[in-house]
Order: sequence, then C-alpha cells, then structure tokens
Amino acid sequence: MRLWQRDRDGRPPVPGELVHHSNAGLQYTSFRFAEHLDAAQIALSIGSVGDDYDNVLMESIIGLSKTEVIKSQRPWKTLAHVELATAEWIDWYNHRRLHGEIGHIPPVEYEANYYQATTKPQITADI
Repeated sequence: MRLWQRDRDGRPPVPGELVHHSNAGLQYTSFRFAEHLDAAQIALSIGSVGDDYDNVLMESIIGLSKTEVIKSQRPWKTLAHVELATAEWIDWYNHRRLHGEIGHIPPVEYEANYYQATTKPQITADI
C-alpha cells in the first residue's frame, strides 16, 4: 500500500531508498517475499532470532490498532468488516492523526514537507 501511495503522490521510491525490516518470521524469510521486495527495489533487513527489542516499533503499532480498532468495536460480523475498519484506521493514522513529535501535523504532511524541502530544482538550458 505504501508503494502504491508513494507512486500515486508522484514520489516513487528511489532504488536503495527503502528498507523493509522485520523479525525472522516464516512469512518474512520466504523466497517469494524476498523476490517481491527485490522487484520493488526494497532492501530486506531481518533481525536476529530471539531479539525481543528487534521489532518493538511494529509490535507497538499492532498493539495500538488492536486496542483502538479490534477490541473497541467487538463483536465483528465478518472478516470484511475487520479489514475495512483496519484500513480506515491506518488511513487516519497516516493522514489525519496529529503527531506531537513532528509539530502536531499528520505523518503524511511531514513527509511531503520533507520532500519539498529536499527536492533540488532542475536546471534547464536553452539551446
């Protein structure tokens, strides 16, 4: 989804720019997953086995989503309802949530500001 969003925003990833870090779970160590990342030119980073702190950020987000979405809206009627609610929460989390550590603006706005500030103007020559 993030690759799609970046492409839609006109900021496709530069080769070598993105790193996918995960734990050593089976789904992340498969050849098919590695091939998918390679095709998208995303570097794969897998932490050490048994390292409790290795994936703490992702586990924190998962815990937050379970608290704010999954547990708060029980009982769920179908898997489709869970998927839609999760997608809506992720959209809010990235596009509308005000984040105090980055100036009380949404993360997507912070990222856009970063790219706008670091984009170098193109030099053109009239011949």
